[in-house]
Amino acid sequence: MVNGTRSALRERLRAGLTEAMRGRDRATVGVLRVALGVLENAEAVERDADADRNLAIGQIPIGAGAAEAERRELTEAQEVELLAAEVAEREAAAEQYERAGQPTRAEQLRAEALVLAAYLA
Repeated sequence: MVNGTRSALRERLRAGLTEAMRGRDRATVGVLRVALGVLENAEAVERDADADRNLAIGQIPIGAGAAEAERRELTEAQEVELLAAEVAEREAAAEQYERAGQPTRAEQLRAEALVLAAYLA
């Protein structure tokens, strides 16, 4: 999110996901879901493990929303950087699979990298 609204990159990823789902393109659906998950996870703020430890029983939050945590807002540049890292990770893994004699998996990873790279352009 950028300034309380979804970023243009995230909107394009979600639109692409919807289109891929309609087209039953499982590979694209999978890689776009992973990309959106990476962005969501990057917004998570680490929670102190002892946060509720010193509270009285009546003060411990329970019920709907009790597990909600703060979220940080990513800038568009941070989102692009995260997505570019996903592309680079897939390309590096593809090279390793190629060297290991698994060209099918390498090609699959390169295809995923191309899907994600298209959203960086």
